[in-house]
Amino acid sequence: MAKSGPQRYPGASTAYWHQSRYGGDAMESNVVVWHTTEGTSVPSYGGGASAPNFTAKPDFVAKRLVWYQHFDFDVSSRALVNRAGGVETNTLNVVQVEIVGTCDPATHRKWGSTPHLYTPDLPDWAVRDLAAFAKWAHDHHGVPLTSGVTFKAYPSSYGSNGVRMSASKWTSYRGHCGHQHVPENDHGDPGLLPMTAILARAKGATPTTPSTEDDMDPIDVWAYKGKTRRAADGGGRETRDAYEYLRGTNAAVKALTAQVGALTATVGTLAKGGGLDAAEIKAAAEAGAQAALAQLGDALKEG
Repeated sequence: MAKSGPQRYPGASTAYWHQSRYGGDAMESNVVVWHTTEGTSVPSYGGGASAPNFTAKPDFVAKRLVWYQHFDFDVSSRALVNRAGGVETNTLNVVQVEIVGTCDPATHRKWGSTPHLYTPDLPDWAVRDLAAFAKWAHDHHGVPLTSGVTFKAYPSSYGSNGVRMSASKWTSYRGHCGHQHVPENDHGDPGLLPMTAILARAKGATPTTPSTEDDMDPIDVWAYKGKTRRAADGGGRETRDAYEYLRGTNAAVKALTAQVGALTATVGTLAKGGGLDAAEIKAAAEAGAQAALAQLGDALKEG
């Protein structure tokens, strides 16, 4: 079968090119199979014996994925098990992508503060760059921006997981899936990859999709949930987006305004009554203001 369309992903390095040693079969790829390497660097893949078409490695400083290409887009790669007498896997019109990172929560905990990608919690820039690849595969090779399968979290995605395709479904499948979905295989990667978010981004993504907090379009701004909170604020990820936070702030300011108004009226009454001297009135006002500000702070935290 003849290949068509551009075969090299723009910007991808061919430093680890394996097609010269393992020629592969020409095909028209219409399925993307996603994997995780379960490591923090580009694997040797046994000198190419088990290599995919592409490897995406995170650059945490630049906040982008660095792409390596090992085979042409429309040439079969070697990252799937293909049992004798069964269906074709590597050669059945699939292009394969390994993401350098892990889908395993145990590995994620073990790596701790070591910078790494964990598929259930990918940073926005990783989703952006995976979406850019999916969009390119769609625009230049017609790979549908769809996924008719469920991505399960590891380790329940391993083995007989309830989402692995039958032979007949596999042979007719088009779009995006994971190693966990391929028949004749038992691997569970890439775990809970946010496929819906990646494909949604791909359908509207452009090469100029903002990549920093200071350069986001209006929709991104309102949906932004921020970075990890300070320990003093309870730690963990921010759970509210910008719009929800603004609404909470507005409500808190209204409450503070009402309290200040009531406090002003009380101070005025005390002053007219003459029951307190000026110093006592000032102390009462300051105490009331501090209490109101404390309530405002609590309201802002609670949203």
